Amino acid sequence: MDIRPLTDSYSVTPQILPEDVPAIAAAGFTTVICNRPDSEVPAEIRAEAMRPIIEGAGMAFVVNPVVPGALSQENVDCQREAIDSARGKVLAYCASGNRSSIVWALANAGRRPTDELVAAGAQYGYQTEQFRGLIDRLAQG
Repeated sequence: MDIRPLTDSYSVTPQILPEDVPAIAAAGFTTVICNRPDSEVPAEIRAEAMRPIIEGAGMAFVVNPVVPGALSQENVDCQREAIDSARGKVLAYCASGNRSSIVWALANAGRRPTDELVAAGAQYGYQTEQFRGLIDRLAQG
């Protein structure tokens, strides 16, 4: 597990495994968001297999699958709602953390400067720069 903080309260990571959950809880995360579609992973780490493990460790679990090349406004809205309703730090995961960083940047359009949103993911090599125009459009309402 490679937790990559984008802010003090939101981090991303590549795919987590059941054995990672105790360390995630110990690190102070209160919400885990799954941005990885079940079609990409084996049954033992699909969202509904991870749910009881994560919730059993005392964390909220939100399923918001972001299909490669098909990011939707619904994904953005779901991510924003999960972040806004979290009672502490949020950890989002997908295959590499890229989609989790992009959907976070879009969900925070207008809340933080675009340059900050792009830089947060770019520091880890995530492809947030290509979403700069969309972030700006979302920020304008």
